[in-house]
Amino acid sequence: MARQVVRIAIVVARFNDFITERLLEGATAALADAGVSGDAVEVLRVPGAFEVPMAAQRVAETGRVEAVICLGCLIRGATPHFEYIASACAHGVTAAAASTGVPMAFGVLTTNSAEEALERVAPGPAHKGREAAEAAVEMARLFARLGDGRS
Repeated sequence: MARQVVRIAIVVARFNDFITERLLEGATAALADAGVSGDAVEVLRVPGAFEVPMAAQRVAETGRVEAVICLGCLIRGATPHFEYIASACAHGVTAAAASTGVPMAFGVLTTNSAEEALERVAPGPAHKGREAAEAAVEMARLFARLGDGRS
């Protein structure tokens, strides 16, 4: 039998907190549903989505977590800034996961409007914070079963 997930970090951006706080609520509820105790969850807040990958990598490098959930919300504006930040965040999280060997779930919304973002944090099974947490737990348990070589 695979051992249970011991520790999960959630890196959450403060920018667009009217959405990111809902992402966090959904993620923590999903973790509780998966049997991850509240004291095994470490929440790290960062200014915005651009900072999410750096914090995710740093907490993964400590060796004290088995997965990282990355949460943020980017809403398209009138300038190309959205594309730059979205791309940097996605590539950064991917690179952090690859370099640390720690699974990272990407729960950073990239939407065209606040309305679209709100739809993605509505209660229910399609809640994107919940989906990210479920993916993180599944990957952490898979890595534990496979033996990822970390002590």
